[in-house]
Amino acid sequence: MKKVFFLIAFFVTCAFTTVIAQGGGQMDPAARLERMKQMYKPQLIEKAKITDAEADKVVAIVAEMQPKMRPIMQDQSLSDDDKKKKMDELNAERTKKFKDIPLTDDQVKAVDATLVEIRKNMMQGGGPRPGSGK
Repeated sequence: MKKVFFLIAFFVTCAFTTVIAQGGGQMDPAARLERMKQMYKPQLIEKAKITDAEADKVVAIVAEMQPKMRPIMQDQSLSDDDKKKKMDELNAERTKKFKDIPLTDDQVKAVDATLVEIRKNMMQGGGPRPGSGK
């Protein structure tokens, strides 16, 4: 289970790093959050079966956590075990925030799976485009 959370966090970090590298890093935080909502919200609603308001909150949480995760993944001085430990702590914090929305355990799993799928699609160059459900 820890490996799954670590992989999810890694994929989410990479996904949002890609967004930033494609021009998102020069946006102010509000504009970046809006772009992330356009890109991720339709899929979260469709695939994770959460409401529009819940999807907004999920994207806000992911956007809040991403700047905390990126430095950990990029820190060459940390061992893989240290990175995993720190990422596990952030994943636990993120999961708690998801449950505070409130999302059920099944919804949290569905959100995590959707975020992993979005990341895989982005790595293959096929996903998501602002305003699209795909």
